[in-house]
Formats: sequence, structure tokens, C-alpha cells
Amino acid sequence: MYGLHQGVHHFDSFNTIESLPKILQRHNIRTGIIGKKHVGPDNVYPFDYSQTEENNSILQVGRNITHIKLLAREFLNSSGDKPFFLYIAFHDPHRCGHTNPQYGEFCQRFGNGEEGMGLIPDWHPITYQWDEIVPPFYVPDTEAARKDIAAQYTTMGRLDEGVGLILKELENAGYSDNTLVMFSSDNGIPFPNGRTNLYDSGLAEPMFLSSPFHKERKNQVTNSLASLLDIVPTLLDWYGISENDTTNWESNEIQAKRAFSGKSLLPLLIKEPDDKSNEAIFASHNLHEVTMCYPMRMIRTQGYKLIHNLNYNSPFPIDQDFYISSTFRDLLNRTKSGQPTYWFKTLKSYYNRPEWELYDMKMDPAEVNNLASKPSVSEIFRQLKKRLFEWQQNTNDPWICAPHAVLEDQGAYKNNPTCLDLDNFS
Repeated sequence: MYGLHQGVHHFDSFNTIESLPKILQRHNIRTGIIGKKHVGPDNVYPFDYSQTEENNSILQVGRNITHIKLLAREFLNSSGDKPFFLYIAFHDPHRCGHTNPQYGEFCQRFGNGEEGMGLIPDWHPITYQWDEIVPPFYVPDTEAARKDIAAQYTTMGRLDEGVGLILKELENAGYSDNTLVMFSSDNGIPFPNGRTNLYDSGLAEPMFLSSPFHKERKNQVTNSLASLLDIVPTLLDWYGISENDTTNWESNEIQAKRAFSGKSLLPLLIKEPDDKSNEAIFASHNLHEVTMCYPMRMIRTQGYKLIHNLNYNSPFPIDQDFYISSTFRDLLNRTKSGQPTYWFKTLKSYYNRPEWELYDMKMDPAEVNNLASKPSVSEIFRQLKKRLFEWQQNTNDPWICAPHAVLEDQGAYKNNPTCLDLDNFS
């Protein structure tokens, strides 16, 4: 999928994609999804049990933790002895001010018991004093941003209680001693430099794994690099399904090129890797909303990150819900009026990015000192570009030649895909 599924964006996966629920169903594993689905079409992502925004209010199946608890109970109680996969996609702590402004920027008032807000019985709302909040370094240190963060913190509390309710349901159903539990998120927070960016502030997410059969590293933290691309290989490893049994990706012609670019995380529950120096994770971003064409590709190692901004001659786009947020409006108004923004960047530099960004992640974790043009790191730059290009080859990336060449892979070039130069270097 190149962008968002919902609304006018209408992006879908290709019909021939072999998705996780398809693979699991083929192995007689019952599948369920509760909450935000956000992918399509249905025939590519078929779940045996489905309670999502497609047949419910997203507020009810994504934020009402009492309702979510009861749906999970229904799924677990009807699974019997059959192995299962249950995907619970909370909508907290996403923004909702653009769609349900009556509930606040993050729907922090939804279900809090106030007049007209409804009541979520299992939620005990926590409010935060905005003037006591210390924003992350990449968020403006302003009253508007602090109040925005305070609202999100309240919904993080609702999410946290919701996770606790699900774990209790798992225990009550008798599955806590034989079930792998994974917790993660889909992107960084919806603040400046966060979501839709490939900086760490837009990429870094929580990742917890809990296995009743792996006690070796309980409550330990790993410094190994992981990404969401590792989830499917991890689950297949858990279920004992060979990756060779999932190769019905697309046509036979390109099937050989297809392989999982992630790896199982289960070995990390046993032992920390002895050598992490060659580890790398990859990321891509194309559109988000249909009007936000800004394709980017990234490789991150333990020491460095390289970002390729393919549409670098255009300004970086801003999505709708973030634009109307109090944080961005305040930042925009301060910039327009020449007031201090209390931010570590300017909007001009945020919008206008170079083609290549290279950062030393140990010396410059804020990613503000672009080393791409520095002769002293030219060899690192070359190696990372090579690895990124190879990853694009392995994943059959249609943007592999952009922005300075056109990919020709049909007709005379069918057996020898080639990047043909546009001679458009500035």
C-alpha cells in the first residue's frame, strides 16, 4: 500500500499479496482483529473475526476499552482448542481533532463521564498539568504544544489501561501460559518532526515481547535493531511455519525476488547478539494522504542513518489532522509573525530538505548535522547508499531509479531492468 486506505486516499494492497491472516488461515490458525484495520482490500486481509472501523464506530472499537475488552472476551471464549492470532489495534493515542473535535485534540474527553462525553466504565482518566510537562526535544516548548502533549498523555493512560484489560482477559481465558504477546505502534507521535518523517522521532516506537516459554531475558532490554518488518517472521517462527511456505507473493516471474526483509525476534528473548555492528533496518514512505507525495527511503545502522528524499525539490507536506492541531497552528503563526518558536528547527528548513541526509546517530541523535557532503564520511555514505539500493532491488521498489532516472523493466528491458538517466541533476 502506497498510502492511507480510508476516505479519498483509497490505497489498497495488490490482490496477489500473501498477507499474514491468509498465511495463518491456511495453517488452521484462527484470526481476529479488533480496532483500527486501515488496510485493504478485504480479500487480501481476511480475518475470521473482525470488529473494525469497517463495521463499527472507530471510537467504540478503538478507544472504548470496556467494549474492546468484551470483544476480546468474545473472541477468546469462542476459539476453543484452536491456535489463534488476535490483533488488537487501539486507536489511542492518535489525534481525532479533525474528525471528532467535540472530544478534544486526541479524544481525551471521549468516555470520561462528563456531560455529553459518555462513560467508559473501566477507564480512570488521568489529567496532566501542561505547565509541568517537559516536551521532547523535537517539539516546540510552548504552551500550545504542552497542552497538546497533556491531552495525548491522557489517552496514553486509556491505552495503558486497555492493554491491562486485554492481558487479564487472556489470563481469565486460560491462555496466559501459552501465548506470545507483542506490543508496538505504527509510527511516531503526530507532532513536528514526528509521524510521516523518517527521523528517529518519527520512527521510534515501543516494542515489547512476552513469551511464557522464554525466561532467559525476562524484563531485559535489547540494544539490537528491530522494525515492524520483523513482526511477520517472528509470528511465523512462533507458530512453527516455514517462510518457504509463504512464497505465493505475486506472479512466478518475480517470486524469486520476494523474501522477508525482516527476521524473527524470538532469538532476542534468549540471548543478545554478540555482534551488532552490521545490523540495519530499512524504512520507506510514499504518500500518507493522497495529496502528500513525498517518497523517502532510509537505512539505519547502529552508528549512522541515511535518508533519501526523492521529491526533494518540493516542500515537505503536512497532513490534515496535524495542520489543524494547536501545536502546528501556533508554530505557523509564530513563524509568520516573526516571534520565537522555541523549536530546534525552522519551518523553512523543515519544508525544504536536501536529497540526501546522513547522520551520526551516536554523536548527533537529534539528527541536525547533515554529513552527506562531508569528505570525511564519504566511504560510509557510499556503503549505506549501496545497501539501501540493494534493499530496494530486493523489495522490487518502483522508485528505485528516482529521482534522476527512469526505471525501464518491460519490453526490451524485461530481463535486464535498467535505470535510464534523465540528466536532471541540479
